[in-house]
Amino acid sequence: MKLAVIILTRNEEANIHDCIASVDFADEIIVVDSGSEDMTCEIAENLGAKVYQHPMDEEGFAGQRNFALDKTTADWVFYLDADERITPELAAEIRRHIEIVPQQAADIKRISVVLGQRMYHGVYRPDYITRLFPRDKVHWEGVVHEHARTELPIIRLQAPAHHYCLTSWEQYFEKFNRYTTLMAEKMYQSQKQTNLISAHLHALFAFLQMYIIKRGCLDGKLGFILCEYHYAYTLTKYVKLYYLTKKEKI
Repeated sequence: MKLAVIILTRNEEANIHDCIASVDFADEIIVVDSGSEDMTCEIAENLGAKVYQHPMDEEGFAGQRNFALDKTTADWVFYLDADERITPELAAEIRRHIEIVPQQAADIKRISVVLGQRMYHGVYRPDYITRLFPRDKVHWEGVVHEHARTELPIIRLQAPAHHYCLTSWEQYFEKFNRYTTLMAEKMYQSQKQTNLISAHLHALFAFLQMYIIKRGCLDGKLGFILCEYHYAYTLTKYVKLYYLTKKEKI
């Protein structure tokens, strides 16, 4: 069975080399780039990847992932983000999985690495995400938080991938602003409403959930800081929603 790894990129020159290097077990590597202005595409091509330029349209990330399916004839596809790395243990498990009959899609476990620290609790606790499919058994939907549609049963692989999701505070706050705006707009489109008291209560609950219930306290000083910022993130997205609805009434 042949396996293609699919990577979506835009200005990922800091990540793309190590990302591709971690999937040297694949038969084919497909990079779908949405307009990089750095050396992402050149680096990927020099490492043997097939690079396709495809501007992001109204279908968002799901559209990019579906576009990639038409660029390979491999039996299986594995989706990987540029800031993720496959461990040797997971690589071996993936190769074993694609030989299984009957076919099953698969989740992978991601351990987040934040400012050099692996996180096991709280906001950046390990998560599972469905990434491995027979090529003709998956279709993607969703603009921002895209999700896969498949009729196959889904199992969980045991070995982890590492997700280098944050390497600087500048990167954190850029994402903070972008995603709070996107989430506020999504809630607004769903006709969700809020007020400032409710916004603060949502934020307080978010902090307590991540710091105590999800045990962010066990990740030390960085865990506490990230839970504090999660309070601010939740408050900000609801405040942005509040002002969107207030603007509508003016």
